[in-house]
Amino acid sequence: MPRLRILAGPTFHDLTEIRANADEGFTVSTDAFEGQIAIYLKGFADKDGKVVESPYFEQEERTGITWSVQFQGRFLKPISANDVLFGNVFDRSLPLPWGFSAVTSFMQYLDPTLEQDLHSSTPWALSPLITTMPHLQHTHLNELHKVPPFPPLKPVGEDVSELQFTEGNDPEVEGGVNRKAYFYDASHRKTVVFGPEDLITADFCWNYLDFSPEGVSARIPGGFALDLMHYWDGLPVRFVCCERAPKGETVDGMPWGRIFWCVAIEAADKTDLPKSKETAATSEDPLDID
Repeated sequence: MPRLRILAGPTFHDLTEIRANADEGFTVSTDAFEGQIAIYLKGFADKDGKVVESPYFEQEERTGITWSVQFQGRFLKPISANDVLFGNVFDRSLPLPWGFSAVTSFMQYLDPTLEQDLHSSTPWALSPLITTMPHLQHTHLNELHKVPPFPPLKPVGEDVSELQFTEGNDPEVEGGVNRKAYFYDASHRKTVVFGPEDLITADFCWNYLDFSPEGVSARIPGGFALDLMHYWDGLPVRFVCCERAPKGETVDGMPWGRIFWCVAIEAADKTDLPKSKETAATSEDPLDID
């Protein structure tokens, strides 16, 4: 099977190779976002076939977790919490295997705010960042606050008590609230604006992907496992934080807005792919996935 590598950066086209499980952040700095990114993949073999584990997976708070994409940063221009999205985007069609609908249904169950179109020529699956992150801490920066270390010394917890609202602070949030349930309502998301004084630290971590030197598999409800490498054609898998595109519009031809940061998983050497897949991985033509 092809070896994989991890890249990160501010756009699809400005990516730098980084190490998984390195316990160090990769810095992204643009006129719209400033922060750091880290990725943890349990059992992941790098492009040299070496598996490097991390103490992250040994933390009691992360028992059973198999992968994690983390970030800490600030949006440098005010933006509504309803318009900051996180998820996966692709620039050509996906060869979706039979049974993949079970995976998407499971994801929709985990995150009811998920919107997706995985059958289009530019597939995507995106949710408001404030609802989709399993763990999110917000800090309103001032002279009394120092930016905490990243990656954090302890797993990211939960705290949105310092969020600032455009129509006055909500006492329900200040007193403690189920973040995902509260911000499921788009009208609640629209009353929060992220700006330069809002430091967000978040951990997108789950257990439905298994990494090993032999490949990557997805756990499907019902006790089944789907060998993703069997169907993968080399198309980079991208996790992005981006801006919501105006309704009914595209930005640079894509159904999502500006990218704030991106983490990509791709083949380290496309010559390791079967010939048909190598061609697909480099072709600009969309695949036919009837």
